[in-house]
Amino acid sequence: MNQRMPALRIGDLEINPPIIQGGMGVRVSMANLAAAVAQEGCAGIIATAGIGRFEGCPRAELPEVNLQAIREEIHKARSKTHGVIGVNIMVALSDYDNLVKTAVEAKADIIISGAGLPLHLPELVGDSNVKLVPIISSVRTLNVILHRWRKRYGRQPDAVVIEGVKAGGHLGYSHQDVVEGTAQTLEEIVREVLPVANSFERPIPVVAAGGIFTGADIAHYLRMGVAGVQMATRFVCTHECDVHENFKQAYLKARVEDLAIIKSPVGLPGRVIRNRFVDRIEQGQTSPFQCSYQCLRTCDPSRAPYCIAEVLANAANGNMDRAFCFAGENVYRCNKIVSVKELIADLVEEYQQCLQDEASAKG
Repeated sequence: MNQRMPALRIGDLEINPPIIQGGMGVRVSMANLAAAVAQEGCAGIIATAGIGRFEGCPRAELPEVNLQAIREEIHKARSKTHGVIGVNIMVALSDYDNLVKTAVEAKADIIISGAGLPLHLPELVGDSNVKLVPIISSVRTLNVILHRWRKRYGRQPDAVVIEGVKAGGHLGYSHQDVVEGTAQTLEEIVREVLPVANSFERPIPVVAAGGIFTGADIAHYLRMGVAGVQMATRFVCTHECDVHENFKQAYLKARVEDLAIIKSPVGLPGRVIRNRFVDRIEQGQTSPFQCSYQCLRTCDPSRAPYCIAEVLANAANGNMDRAFCFAGENVYRCNKIVSVKELIADLVEEYQQCLQDEASAKG
């Protein structure tokens, strides 16, 4: 048996294999990675958080620096592939509206939006054909979005991403639930969301994310009824990933016990790889700063122990003594750097092997 994965269809887009590469800021998933992923038939995603080279940039010039970077990265990706290219735009970003409008003008295929509820996203894209994909962490947040979008704009999401608690980066759960392990599992949320998503005349494709690492994981969630998966952590350990080599090496060296949940200045818990910088902030040491960027609505510079933008920029630049890496719960399983092509082929092979093993077990 050599069964192919079913394609993920989002409107008139076909994504096959049904894998969306997760958007990773600051400057972790850019045009190079997104294009390589799209070239293999999956969806390549450019993260817009901190996309421009903001270090040392005058505050007045920062908005245009970011907008120009979005244009350039989408154009660069398009020059390398005819595949599906999307962007991840966090609702918490201060210049969210203009970032969305610029992504539309630059002809992104998909806008994936989380870190807040994208309640007025349809208003920003007008009659564009761009596909709108909110990130949710519960059936409640899905219902809030559905109600607002139907009432005000007469439309529904083209797909939704359910991001579970095993994801890397900022998490849409309370710090206590994450630390104590009382947050809903991805499987539990999927079971609650699917009936709602499938209740429409035009069902909403559901994409599972957070902790998905192997082809067997993909098979598990497809069997549950999702239309596709989103993966981020494994794509860091590829040759094409845009981030500094020191960042990738932090992934390869990570052990289970190195993962930590921190309280981010953004106001959300975040999963990171523990290092000396993380130890210092957990011990209450601070890195005083004057806010030069105002990049996030939810960050209060007067109370923040450090600048999250500077920290993540340091990580992207490989300066790990003054930074940390966001990573998913399974980062310790990363053991080598491969090409995107090899990674996708491995995932497909693992998926097929899983089905073969299941068929053999059934006799």
